[in-house]
Amino acid sequence: MKKFGNIYVIAATSVIGGALFGFDISSMSAIIATQPYKCQFNAQGNNPDTGECQGPDDVLQGGITAAMPGGSWLGALISGILSDWLGRKTSIQIGAIIWIVGSVLVCASQNIPMLIVGRVINGLSVGICSAQVPVYISELSPPSLRGRLIGMQQWAITWGIAIMFFLCYGSHFIDGEAAFRLPWGLQMIPALLLFFGLVVLPESPRWLAKHDRWEDAKVVLVSVHGKGDPNSALVAKEMHEIREMVEFERANSDVSWLELFRPRMLNRTHIGLFTQIWSQLTGMNVMMYYISYIFTMTGSGDDVLLPSGIQFIINVVMTVPALIWLDRWGRRPTMLVGAFFMCLWLCVNAGLFAVYSRPAREHEFDTPAISMVIDGPAATAVIASTYLFVASYAPTWGPASWTYPAELYPLRVRGKAVALATSGNWAFNFALAYFVPPAFANITWQTYVMFAVFCFAMFFHVLFLFPETANKTLEEVAATFEDDGPGSIKWIGRPAWTTHNDRSIIRIERNLVSSEEKIGLEHSTTPKA
Repeated sequence: MKKFGNIYVIAATSVIGGALFGFDISSMSAIIATQPYKCQFNAQGNNPDTGECQGPDDVLQGGITAAMPGGSWLGALISGILSDWLGRKTSIQIGAIIWIVGSVLVCASQNIPMLIVGRVINGLSVGICSAQVPVYISELSPPSLRGRLIGMQQWAITWGIAIMFFLCYGSHFIDGEAAFRLPWGLQMIPALLLFFGLVVLPESPRWLAKHDRWEDAKVVLVSVHGKGDPNSALVAKEMHEIREMVEFERANSDVSWLELFRPRMLNRTHIGLFTQIWSQLTGMNVMMYYISYIFTMTGSGDDVLLPSGIQFIINVVMTVPALIWLDRWGRRPTMLVGAFFMCLWLCVNAGLFAVYSRPAREHEFDTPAISMVIDGPAATAVIASTYLFVASYAPTWGPASWTYPAELYPLRVRGKAVALATSGNWAFNFALAYFVPPAFANITWQTYVMFAVFCFAMFFHVLFLFPETANKTLEEVAATFEDDGPGSIKWIGRPAWTTHNDRSIIRIERNLVSSEEKIGLEHSTTPKA
């Protein structure tokens, strides 16, 4: 069967796996404030003052929400084994099938245990796809486009959030259970598109080479990078680098999970893991899961879904600049700027709630998580600051947190290493989804202070330890961490602050090199700073 070699088609199809995560966020955040959902899962009984269903309490709702990231943590870890064994593409297709099974259970759920089981199964799918889609794209992408193409995963997440949110918004006008069962059922459609779309896409050339399918690997590289030209300079350079890397790794073939924690690998393992952990500790996904709670505190009342929808649109639109310019900006400046501004807006929200809010009265709201009330200009400022927080995350840590870990590791451990890093994302997603409602109930505005401190810490972590990876081949990035070069630090490699974004690779990709340069490229894998 003919395989498509257009890298944008490959990326656009595979990142549907990211949209599944977005669908899950909105399928919960847009539903938890509606009466049909509260009445179906009415663990607290009816409100004694209004007679309305109160739904699950804050701890139980945290558990329901956290079931998906809990399953995703396990799925991410499993994905490394699946990916190394069956291939990057096949592992993503398995994730699509699992999503369909989970969605059937969620859509048909009659009680909270059934809903949780369905969300755990959905989480397995999201964990597999979120870990292996960036690996798949990174191993197929030209170096100068890698940030843009992997960043499309984050854009797909934002589209998934927005599409599902407005499906839920439209469905909430329906009376009865169909208000939440309809959108929960429709979320199976993208998984079907993902599964069948991948059938006509190529496998990762690096995975093929690792399994001694050299001719197949070259065919893929010629199709995707050489645009059909078998004499392309970039194809020659990459085939040479891949062959050297595969031969080296076979001479050092004792690959296991423990390999990631050996001294020569530990630095990049911790960087990849913390990239994903910090992306959660920004508080962004908390904003997404529980945005209806936050806007209820500002007095939005029954219209809470509409201002929430505006936030999701901002998320989609503000991811676009990263898709265009992430490879030009570089990874380090992008993450540093994002951490600074997110810290700023979180501090603004904390100050506004601390000074201008009042405690919620007993039975004023259905959940203790809505613990504060703020109104007037201060409430408007909270909404504006929340929007600015999202606008700061979307073009920075959103796409960078998926792009960066997939670039850090040598081929022999890449599948397992990215799986481990992504599992860190889901472990902290689980913890935050579960504990944030009680945090709002118990420490109120200080919840914002906690996330601001995390953003402050991540700024300096990136500044001193995260090297630049933009516009380098994956083999050149791996060489950055070797500690036998001039100026290198033992067990760390080149100091992060000495690495830079060198865009000279674009000449090679466009085949603008002389015959003499081509010969040199075929025999050199010296890393750029």
